[in-house]
Amino acid sequence: MKRSESIRNIAIIAHIDHGKTTLIDSIFRAARGVQEHGQVEERFMDSNELEREKGITIRAKHCTVEWKGYRINIIDTPGHADFSGEVERILSTVDSVLLLVDAGEGPMPQTRYVLSHALKMGLKPIVYINKVDRKEADPLMALNATFDLFFELGATDEQAEFPVLYGSGLTGWAVNELEEIDGGEARGMDALFEAIIEHVDPPLADEESPFLMQVSTLAWNEYTGQMGCGKIQSGTLRKGENFLRTATKWEDPTDRENENFVITGTEETKAVHIYVTSGLDRLEVEEAAAGDIVWISGPKEIGIGDTFSSSELEGFPLPPLDIEEPTVSMFFLVNNGPFSGQEGQAITLRQLKDRLTRELHVNVSLRMEDLGRPDGVKVSGRGELQLAILIEEMRREGMELCVSKPEVITEIRGDRLHEPIEDLVVDIPEEYQGVVFEKLSRRKARVREIQNLRTGLMRIFFTVPTRGLIGYRGEFLTDTRGLGIMSSRFCGYAPWAGEIIPRNRGALVSLDSGEATGYQLENLQERGTLFIAPMDRIYAGMIIGENSRPGDMPCNPTKKKQATNYRASTKDFTTKLDVPRKMTLEKALEWIAEDELVEITPKSIRLRKQILDDGERRKAAKKIPV
Repeated sequence: MKRSESIRNIAIIAHIDHGKTTLIDSIFRAARGVQEHGQVEERFMDSNELEREKGITIRAKHCTVEWKGYRINIIDTPGHADFSGEVERILSTVDSVLLLVDAGEGPMPQTRYVLSHALKMGLKPIVYINKVDRKEADPLMALNATFDLFFELGATDEQAEFPVLYGSGLTGWAVNELEEIDGGEARGMDALFEAIIEHVDPPLADEESPFLMQVSTLAWNEYTGQMGCGKIQSGTLRKGENFLRTATKWEDPTDRENENFVITGTEETKAVHIYVTSGLDRLEVEEAAAGDIVWISGPKEIGIGDTFSSSELEGFPLPPLDIEEPTVSMFFLVNNGPFSGQEGQAITLRQLKDRLTRELHVNVSLRMEDLGRPDGVKVSGRGELQLAILIEEMRREGMELCVSKPEVITEIRGDRLHEPIEDLVVDIPEEYQGVVFEKLSRRKARVREIQNLRTGLMRIFFTVPTRGLIGYRGEFLTDTRGLGIMSSRFCGYAPWAGEIIPRNRGALVSLDSGEATGYQLENLQERGTLFIAPMDRIYAGMIIGENSRPGDMPCNPTKKKQATNYRASTKDFTTKLDVPRKMTLEKALEWIAEDELVEITPKSIRLRKQILDDGERRKAAKKIPV
């Protein structure tokens, strides 16, 4: 087979916050992408506003750089476990991976998860030890831990002899040996480019064979509709040329080792648009050849793993790609509260379904189920963060909606109930290990390993039910005074671990509508923690705070002090109120109970009871069997 000697396709993989995006910034600058696109701003690959705010990559992104006659296609992959399935599929389009490891932390859970898939696919990684210029850096520790991880994951001798580079993605330099570092002086990225050219195989490219490609990711816009992205494995495709789209699925989803799959549909279609990456932009081209990573529009429907091929290959599709199954679900509901439509677009059920359907075009790990409810649908995803990001995107589009508490998706296997399980790793100061052990044991976590890091930190490995982590992240940060780091990844299903005690404090629930008064809030703050401030608009059934005791407490935050002849004119100025706890979307989703909702508008995040009327709530509570 011929090879496109001048092309290199590589994905950058790492745990969240290990510096993928900032490294790509430096790669792009070093390859003189600035000349084409002007000044490169920080984290330019995080083009989404939410990505910049959260400091994470949500969706994989492509860029292309030219260096000494070579064209290098680089894919920035998500680092958070909720988006790990996309990383797995991206690996099918590249010929190597650049594994980024933090010099201070070493390999972390997401590193292990994605690296295992890369090794199974036969890819030979390049390792880049990042952030070696920091005080807490220990590059030799990070390298040794990476070696151990390779052997633990069953790497071949060839894979274990990986090339290593050291450097700083933030300041933009890389070297082959630690001895080359001279007081932290930057040496540019040439060592990294040379390693990519030398150690990454060019893509297999047989331009004479029939056209063949597999869809690994999806994209969507209003102009072209749905587009399938993948690497052309053989042949060429020209704009306007006909080709076949073949959809497949595993014959037995639980037994994929035999690689038995069936064809579920075949469609003859036309290549309406063909795009390749040039710098940061998608550039429409007249034709693309083997070795290119392309976006193609034309088919009416496109699914992950679909085979695009010449008619000569009809009946011989590629095996399906694995699509991760959802583990967490919640209801997306029409906002029926008293303030509906006052702060955004009060969408109907049809509009809600249409928006979610558009999301399904590109987010293959998402599921939507219409269970016959007149006010909403059930939406399932890989985790709380994935669903929270979707909600935030809808909110920023001007929509109003309500969502229920996230719940895990269980399975019946044999005669036992199984639930999703996570591998959890926490880095905490030694003095906080007691409270973390206590809280996680209540959530049915089990300790697998404890490491005493030399910096006064403990690294503890747990297995814990996914439902045990719902609502725990904020509590963990509070318990560790913001000094703890926790990360987790889905690792499979296990038998139901038993009951986990839910939130042990009730809610302060308003009985009236109006504006909250400082006089009444001063009295209520003695009974719990408030979520609202004076003059905030509230309605009956809205949750205005957390009760200091179990059970809900009805209250009237709108009550005013009765005026008398003896009232001093300066009395209101002596009111002393604590700063209310402002609930973000993530905190609200963690906090609410099963009979509560989060109301989301472009301007506000409110918590409320599902049944707003107090009398109706009492009747419904009596009907629930004890």
